[in-house]
Amino acid sequence: MPRKYAPRILESGCKGCGICAHFCTAGLLEMSEGYNAKGYHPPRKKKGVDCKGCRNCELMCPDFAIFVEEEGK
Repeated sequence: MPRKYAPRILESGCKGCGICAHFCTAGLLEMSEGYNAKGYHPPRKKKGVDCKGCRNCELMCPDFAIFVEEEGK
């Protein structure tokens, strides 16, 4: 069975730089229209797109505000 992954976004730590969305190889992330408590637009997951588990978003985030988990663990 293939592994499934999902990014977890820590909205409170995000400054809305968009680096995670830019480096997402699956095109899963986009910047939301809403705001976090700091007044920034955090990323959100697009519907119908699956995470590949590459962890580029996690590695590139300067604020450590996103990480990838394997689903079911």
